[in-house]
Amino acid sequence: MRLTILINGSDPTVNHDYAVLWLDTDQRRWSRESHEGIDLPEWGEVRDVDGITSLCAPLESEPLCTLRGLHVNRRQEISSAHGDATWACERSRAQMAGQWRLQAVDRQVVRAENALFAG
Repeated sequence: MRLTILINGSDPTVNHDYAVLWLDTDQRRWSRESHEGIDLPEWGEVRDVDGITSLCAPLESEPLCTLRGLHVNRRQEISSAHGDATWACERSRAQMAGQWRLQAVDRQVVRAENALFAG
């Protein structure tokens, strides 16, 4: 299953920074599809512990971004459609706070065109 997630600041009318990510729940990987101001790498690994989904750089354990309240169980049920997000600002390294929102759910088996996600 693939989730499309929008991450943005707590007040998008003032702060227009955003990132749109695809989370592949089967491969446990994510990819950045578009962004402005929230600078995450092109892809990474997904970790889910106690209702907090961590987006990590490849082969790293420290999260780049955390999505609170996002959990997908074994029956492919999603716990929430929105919640709090935190990420590190690339320029200042300060922790930024905002929100995430579920934009789309694709329950079809997805064949990746890119070998990165082809497994």
